[in-house]
Amino acid sequence: MNDFTQQLIEEFRANNGVVGGPFEGARLLLLTTTGARSGRPHTSVLGYYPDTAERVLVVGSAGGGPKNPDWYYNLRANPRATVETGVFTYDAEATILDGDERDQTFARLVEADPGWGEYQRKTTRTIPVVALTQIDGGPPNASSFGEALRLIHGVFRRELALIRKEVAAAADGPNAMAGVGAQLRINCLTLCQGLHFHHTGESKGMFPALLDRYPELTATITELQADHDKIALLLDELQKLVGTGSPAVVLPEVDRLIDEVVTHLDTEEAALIPLL
Repeated sequence: MNDFTQQLIEEFRANNGVVGGPFEGARLLLLTTTGARSGRPHTSVLGYYPDTAERVLVVGSAGGGPKNPDWYYNLRANPRATVETGVFTYDAEATILDGDERDQTFARLVEADPGWGEYQRKTTRTIPVVALTQIDGGPPNASSFGEALRLIHGVFRRELALIRKEVAAAADGPNAMAGVGAQLRINCLTLCQGLHFHHTGESKGMFPALLDRYPELTATITELQADHDKIALLLDELQKLVGTGSPAVVLPEVDRLIDEVVTHLDTEEAALIPLL
């Protein structure tokens, strides 16, 4: 492991998945594999793409070099790995995509970022695409419920900002009036699903538990639940638009969602984190 990678890993772990420099704002994870020859753990910093609620995609580009990265060979030998997102750590099972599934998925990623196509043109090997499916989840890497809520909210804030950036770039591009790209659509739908699950958990679990202990929170919880209901309508609208609309049409809806969600997160944190 070179010094830059080691420093990046340390920064990632120290800041709950947030890093600066050239990777600021990017979707990053730490992937720890078992060395195919050494049997020792090996940690890599990788960009990733959402795919489904349970799995993400990573690409073995190696900058378009002639050889696949070491982590790819490690996963071929032992597909069980550990994924760190900065907030959650979980075991994952790796699946190396092949045939039509690999080609169609890679084309989707090239549409999202043409740089992958540039890497493929630089090498004679077929750049691998690997799906990492979560096996065992766990609680956030936090020492209290309040810290856990703050960390999860931070993930949503960053993902909202990133999707806004991606939709805006598509809206400014030559296909602004065409449909939303396949990977960008998945990014939006995954975010919508994540917010829905998070708010459902709060409404059914955290809010009632807090009211049992702090009856004086009734007005606050009622306000926060009203926010959930309003955001749910915005999520439904965004999910419809990304399936039928253009980036130029989707962008204002993303901005509406961001305004509502960020205001809600700020209000919730100020009211609840001291109690949690």
